[in-house]
Amino acid sequence: MARSSFSDNPLLRVSRPVSACSRCRAAKVKCDGKLPACTACEKAGRETECSAANDQFARGKERSYVAALELRVEKLERRLAYARSRKASVATHDPDVPPLDEQGRKDSLANIRAAIHRKAARKRENSDVNSLVSDFGYLSVEATTQDFDPTNMTFARLVLAASTNDPVPDPQTTKLPARQAAYAIIQFYLSNIHPLYPAFSETALLAIVDDLYQEDPRAFRSPEHWLFWMVLAIGSMAQSRSRQDEYYRNGLEFVSRALLYADRALRPGFATQIQSLLLLTQFSMLDPAHFDSWHLIGFTCRAAVDLGFHQDPPQMHSLDKAVLDARRKTFRCVYALDRAISMVHARAFSFTDDAISVGSPSVNTGSFISGLSESPSVHLFELRRLQSNWYQTLFQCDPTDLLPDAPSFVWQMCSEMRRWSESLPENLPIGLREMFDLELRYSYVYCIAPSARAPHMTPYGRMLIFEHAIAYIDRTHDVANAATNTAFYTYHDALRVYFMGSQFVAVLRDAGDSLLSGSSVPIPLSLPDQALPPPLPKRYDPASGGDNLDRSLRALERVSLSLKKYGDRWEDALALMQSFETMSAGVMESLRTRRSMRDMAVSLPGQAQSQMSAPPPQPTMTLPHRRPLPQHMPAPPPPPQEMRWVDVDVAQIRRGGNQA
Repeated sequence: MARSSFSDNPLLRVSRPVSACSRCRAAKVKCDGKLPACTACEKAGRETECSAANDQFARGKERSYVAALELRVEKLERRLAYARSRKASVATHDPDVPPLDEQGRKDSLANIRAAIHRKAARKRENSDVNSLVSDFGYLSVEATTQDFDPTNMTFARLVLAASTNDPVPDPQTTKLPARQAAYAIIQFYLSNIHPLYPAFSETALLAIVDDLYQEDPRAFRSPEHWLFWMVLAIGSMAQSRSRQDEYYRNGLEFVSRALLYADRALRPGFATQIQSLLLLTQFSMLDPAHFDSWHLIGFTCRAAVDLGFHQDPPQMHSLDKAVLDARRKTFRCVYALDRAISMVHARAFSFTDDAISVGSPSVNTGSFISGLSESPSVHLFELRRLQSNWYQTLFQCDPTDLLPDAPSFVWQMCSEMRRWSESLPENLPIGLREMFDLELRYSYVYCIAPSARAPHMTPYGRMLIFEHAIAYIDRTHDVANAATNTAFYTYHDALRVYFMGSQFVAVLRDAGDSLLSGSSVPIPLSLPDQALPPPLPKRYDPASGGDNLDRSLRALERVSLSLKKYGDRWEDALALMQSFETMSAGVMESLRTRRSMRDMAVSLPGQAQSQMSAPPPQPTMTLPHRRPLPQHMPAPPPPPQEMRWVDVDVAQIRRGGNQA
């Protein structure tokens, strides 16, 4: 039976072309996006060189949405016509109607043949329908369209359908939480999270809370309800230490209450949409079991770009100073989250720095933290800008184009990040300063580690990774086992621990003998106009003692212990722990063999000497305190072209861990 479905008359809204062809982009001329070749390329006689002429459109980066959708619809119409024609031809073979001519064996063969045709037709029809449905995932969505049919599909439902992993449980109550409990959670959010991501006014939030708890509250808009419940959800989930504690259960309850207002809160075309998406992205970083942060930050960036938040308004369009400041702060939050999430998942940014033209907010004070001359978000944004610079250069450019002087570039980036660290205010809260210090060490290792454009690493670079990885792992182990969270630590910190552990294992495989011996490594020379490499860091816990062998074993054990502790909060962290233990098993065994032989040489000098040296010494002689260790480290593998995640399938953890 013929059916009238959404595939026959799709309700699509498209936007203007967002990307010029490569030739127009290089020439910095306007590209009209015409297909099969734009007007500029036609006039220049370069139709075949136009990036649209080959009919290849990268997903999410179509040069002309109108043309891309027209080609897609034409293709789908051909598929539907073919499927219907096949269905009509098979319908003539009705097994219930007896044949008119021949009987017997011919009749049975005809029935068998008809059954085969029907089965094949059903398979083709199902395949066509599945292909048709899947093709809609390639259609770009205009984030400013406001005329979605409320009875069919809304932008909020599209966002939630694409970013939800496991469904959120339904709300268990309709009552407000106790006022004192709500204020405690909100205070935690304003002290630890809002200073880093001031996407909304804290004064407006406190006013909403006061009005909600009045005896006769006023009428609230959906974005206000969303703001209240999402702040409670994030503040509660950020204090959780286990999936079984009350903070976690309250966080799920609060986010389920917020989702009741999603259709209006995420309604496109308003600044509240970006703020609402930002809050949902923050929650997804704390609860990867229910939401996917990668998809959510993509929707958030698309909404910000479509509303023009990545560019300051022209001077002719004068905006109120407070409105302009709020607009700039909101975009900075989008930028910071996009850079952090993209780097931890080893993916491309949603937009490049060249596409941004946003000034600094004129007012940086007003933070919930007293005594600061400027908000910590200013320092976080500056760090993300520095990270974005070297990440785009090393990982988002043509991998076949090697950097001409990669070490100098890496040392220059490290020098800029070091100056950023030294410029942090002295009165920065201890929790935030500690988080910034971990970010700095993570950035050092990420930037120095081999990449496609800088595949070779100096011995001094390996020593830097060795020391910074140990310092990061030791400090993160304490953070993971602390009684309370002192900053905005998320599931992405578990991914960072895994990354730092994998880089630590890699340098031990490549140069374990020189690193474990503790021999000094000379600082690479540089020209007068070039930056010097960063100095080796001080040891985080000198009182712990031990040589590099003991420190290495302790660091590897602490990676597993930290991931196991994070597994109490996020189940995917346990999969990371198992993957790391498998990856580091060989190195751990080699290090333990070294340690046992060293201890044997120290504790049993006479016996060890007779077994390990020739000729045997006199009975009265004793061994020195240290002896050269045998070479038990495996042979270093050939230099990798791009060493980011060692011995692990990146696709399994990009969405937040191992996915079944």
